Amino acid sequence: TLDPHSFPTRRSSDLFPRYFTLQTALPVLVALTYPGAGLGASSYHGALAPANQWSVLYPLTTAFVAGFLNLVFVGPKTSELIRLRKAQEVRDGKKSIDPAPHSKDMLALNKRFARVHGASALLNLVSLGATVWYGVGLSARL
Repeated sequence: TLDPHSFPTRRSSDLFPRYFTLQTALPVLVALTYPGAGLGASSYHGALAPANQWSVLYPLTTAFVAGFLNLVFVGPKTSELIRLRKAQEVRDGKKSIDPAPHSKDMLALNKRFARVHGASALLNLVSLGATVWYGVGLSARL
């Protein structure tokens, strides 16, 4: 049998900044390499063309903005709150996920973390939805 503890793991503090960087950069790369119907419509020219606003520009911009917000604001705030909760766990002698009761400080940190983490998840869903939106527009051209 396989021992799940024998597999190398990555901490979320290592993984999410890379994910948010890709989430931000890839819509820009897709816009720069947009496959237009003719030479004048290829690259970012096609992505910025008025006829492609709803099928290309808006979804890629939405995905970019969602990734950027996660990369620059929400992700770092989430990481900061995780560090604060870890420090509070040491002070309290109890993990943040252990059953109640918790200290008032831990309750406040858990509430803030849940709000910020929820915002990050919402931004991820918005980015996913925008990517699907772009994919549907791209597939309509086939």
